[in-house]
Amino acid sequence: MEKDTKNEKTLTGTLELKKTFDAGKIKQSFSHGRTRSVSVEVKKKRSFGKKPVDPILKKESLEPTKQQSTSTSEKSDNDPLPDKNISQSSEVQSSEALKKRSDEISKNEQSGNYNNLGKRVSDRNVSEETKKEEITEEKTKKVKNLKLIKVPKKQDERRKGKLTISEALEDNNERVRSLAAIKRAREKAKLRVSQNEELKETPKEKKKREIIIPEFIAVNELSSRMAERTPDVIKSLMKLGVMATINQTIDGDTAELVAIEFGHTPKRVSEADVEIGLSDKNDSQENMEQRAPVVTIMGHVDHGKTSLLDAIREKRVTQTEAGGITQHIGAYMIDTSKGKITFLDTPGHAAFSQMRARGSNVTDIIILVVAADDSVNIQTVEAISHAKAAKCPVIVAINKIDLPNANPQKIESDLLSHEIVSEKMGGESVFVNVSAKNKTGLDELIEAILLQAEVMELKANFLSKAEGTVIESKVEKGRGPVISVLVQKGKLKVGDIVIAGKEWGKVRALSNDEAVRLDFALPSYPVEILGLSGAPEAGDEFVVVDNESRAREVTQYRDRIKRVRVNASLKRGSIEEMISDASAEAALELAVIIKADVHGSKEAIEQSLLKLDVGDNVKIKILHTGVGEINESDVSLASATEAMILGFNVRTNVQARNLAKRDNVAIKYFSIIYEVIDDVKKSMQGLKEPEYEEKILGMATIKKVFKVSKSNNIAGCEVTEGVVKSKCSVRVLRDNVVINKTELLSLRREKSEVKEVLNGQECGIGLVNFDDFKEGDQLELYSLIKQSSEN
Repeated sequence: MEKDTKNEKTLTGTLELKKTFDAGKIKQSFSHGRTRSVSVEVKKKRSFGKKPVDPILKKESLEPTKQQSTSTSEKSDNDPLPDKNISQSSEVQSSEALKKRSDEISKNEQSGNYNNLGKRVSDRNVSEETKKEEITEEKTKKVKNLKLIKVPKKQDERRKGKLTISEALEDNNERVRSLAAIKRAREKAKLRVSQNEELKETPKEKKKREIIIPEFIAVNELSSRMAERTPDVIKSLMKLGVMATINQTIDGDTAELVAIEFGHTPKRVSEADVEIGLSDKNDSQENMEQRAPVVTIMGHVDHGKTSLLDAIREKRVTQTEAGGITQHIGAYMIDTSKGKITFLDTPGHAAFSQMRARGSNVTDIIILVVAADDSVNIQTVEAISHAKAAKCPVIVAINKIDLPNANPQKIESDLLSHEIVSEKMGGESVFVNVSAKNKTGLDELIEAILLQAEVMELKANFLSKAEGTVIESKVEKGRGPVISVLVQKGKLKVGDIVIAGKEWGKVRALSNDEAVRLDFALPSYPVEILGLSGAPEAGDEFVVVDNESRAREVTQYRDRIKRVRVNASLKRGSIEEMISDASAEAALELAVIIKADVHGSKEAIEQSLLKLDVGDNVKIKILHTGVGEINESDVSLASATEAMILGFNVRTNVQARNLAKRDNVAIKYFSIIYEVIDDVKKSMQGLKEPEYEEKILGMATIKKVFKVSKSNNIAGCEVTEGVVKSKCSVRVLRDNVVINKTELLSLRREKSEVKEVLNGQECGIGLVNFDDFKEGDQLELYSLIKQSSEN
């Protein structure tokens, strides 16, 4: 058998396919508008249907209708080619339908059940099917002879979808759009709706709101409350003549006009409304429980108040106080066998009147301590007035009865003039004789306190939010602001958010007077709080709130009100007052900066210094007061204003100390309050202009004027009275009228300088800045002697 060399394939031959396929070209698109033509295979669509009919059965079924099919094929030759291409799958479907119809016809012929109407319908259907089959064959032939048109490369329009040739030639399949095309179609539809007024949706009615407008409100806050765009609000303000930015604050009247313009209902509120509801005054009697009494010990200085409390507490507080005097208000809770008692120890010094006033405001009972060897003094009377103002019952403790010169009966009689009547004399005040040194009479005093508390029926709500009063505040290094408070109502817990004055914070720690950590504090408990943002003023009320935003809102309002009050105190004077002040002699001022360990001491020092009066138009100017150590900002302020820094029980940090040494800033430290007052008083007296006493030395008469140079004359004088000394003051008299006051420049006798010239002698005198001498003028010579500035 011969080898077929013609079709033999070599190793270097090209890859060939025995089966040919219909080729076509499509345009492939790339980014940036790049395209290229690619050859593709034209595939026939795969169809899924019934099993193909056997050709023999198909031939038998088609014989009865052969004549009709030839007639319809002749008519179909004249029909034009449709615009769209048809695939070969329609031919298969037509043949199946034709076979099915032929089977039905053959069955009907055998049964002989044709009627005329059914025959006409069946003939018409067969002819239509035959016609469709012929049309499909003709279209398929023409499609194969078509050539694909190449798309020019320079055509800018890009293809909107990737299709095969078979999909493009298919009539029955819909073309699927891309997501981008769908989005473009939606955008066009929206644009048509917006441009067509008839298709526009009817605008929704604007919701009218009730807008709460305070005294001042920011523009962005106003727009937020009205649910309006901020630029629209700013435009409305511009129409009203107000040029405001988004963060600028406008007054309530302007905000009200803007709200009305936007169709809302304004509701004016006061800034003080933020404090509404802070304190709950309505306590139900079901939650009220008995609490411990709060007792304040008051009296004159050195009458033994703290010693008496030490004897009750069995502690030694007086040893820790500088100078042996109390300079801080102390709060202690004592657990006795008959119940608990809270004691407040107040200073007796005159400078601490504010501390005593605060102690009387938070107390239930006042113990008035009077020394048996002394009598009623100034601070004793002040304590009595505080008790009357607070409407508190008074228990008189006559201390130091162990002294030989003690006279308790005199104390009782002296207090009668101040309306303090003992029970022996038919009054209501309890008198107890005690001795803090020997610890006698202490049980009677405690029993009198508890008996008085039982009569008063002291109760408080233990379940509500905590409220109370700030007793003292200070700033400690490493701990921050430390606030001593007295809980008067509710339960104070660690983690509560507390407002105290214009400071707020979350309670980080609670401790009692013995530095023992507590988880909570009940009414009548004195505790120390850590965690506030700053040291509030002593006497401020504290209250627990629900959240931080409420606390921040209240404290910002209080801080703003305080600044407004300070600015209001700096009132503007009239033009007449300004002119009179300018013409008046400028007052000498001693500028000081006060830093103390606690707020109460700072307040006492400040008030004591403001009361100082040394006369001669010398005043004290307190630039700044604060609690805590002396820092760099204090030194910088003192350096800029030439002020003196007064430190009371505080020290200076290293940086501030170096800065003070460099800038020569005076820093003075004190531990006793009256030492501060005495030192400042001496400093103010040092600012006073020294007083001089004038002493007449003698008189001289000008006999002749000698011209030494063009600009200098010397007076030849004769001493007529007293003596003339060098470097003394001189008054020039002409016709007994003083024409000049000056000093002696030179004193000569017979061409030599001398220190003094006696009565009856002649001399030459030269004066400072004066040489207009005339014969007959008189010179009055005197000296100034400096007087002591101490009062």
